[in-house]
Amino acid sequence: MDIDLLARMVKEVVMDHDSVTLPGVGCFVTELVPAAFADRGYTILPPYRRLYFTPKQGEDSYLVDLYAKANSVPKADANRILTDFLAEMKEVLKVKKTIIFPGLGRLRATRENHFFFVADEDLDIYPSGFGLQPISLKTHEETKEEVEQAVSTLAEILIAEPEPVPEPEPVPEPEPVPEPEPVADPEPAPEPEPVPEPEPVADPDPESAPEPESVADPEPAPEPVAEPKKKGKAGKVILRFLLVLLIVLAVLVIALAVLGRVAPEWLDSFLYSAEELEILHK
Repeated sequence: MDIDLLARMVKEVVMDHDSVTLPGVGCFVTELVPAAFADRGYTILPPYRRLYFTPKQGEDSYLVDLYAKANSVPKADANRILTDFLAEMKEVLKVKKTIIFPGLGRLRATRENHFFFVADEDLDIYPSGFGLQPISLKTHEETKEEVEQAVSTLAEILIAEPEPVPEPEPVPEPEPVPEPEPVADPEPAPEPEPVPEPEPVADPDPESAPEPESVADPEPAPEPVAEPKKKGKAGKVILRFLLVLLIVLAVLVIALAVLGRVAPEWLDSFLYSAEELEILHK
């Protein structure tokens, strides 16, 4: 048995199980790492399985079973062969401080002979994540000329005067209704002069006496018609104010977009707290 065979056996076991025990040495353990952000939040890394080493002994016998099945030997013999090889490997590790597991990584020892494992960067033990690739949120890398052009364009927008807003067509005002001429109060009827009493006439005929003429009542004056209120220019002022406000908002949006590309770190300091920025920068 050699280290190459041991590395192949360990990799074959961890593809289907979460841990594999090396009798007398320790245990290889896998851990599922979820998707995460990198590159200051502009790249999404896919999930993967991480392999690390712990000196704690496990209770599984995957390596013994795999060696016995592959070499058609009893499990007792397989256990003895594997235990002897690992005991020798442990002593070599204490002296050389590093043992390479081809295709997996390096098992290393500190001065105090504490063992730890450094996996290869291209180690892939996550079959469910086959084909997953990092996703970049950067759609385009701006050149220096493009950045300068964007800044100059923004400066021109901020300095340039807003375009004049066309005035709405005036609404024709209704023609004023002429006021009716005031009706003069009728002159009071003159009081009749006192007529001297005629001398009594014998047996006057009452029907033959003329009836006094009735004075017609004066007609009531018509009520004055209220003049229609003239429309002021309040509507025009409100319309101009809304259009100027929309132009200012559009300029602010363009300014934020350019700052997000030119100085994303400065913009992130306003959008995130110190703790969130520290998490994004990891």
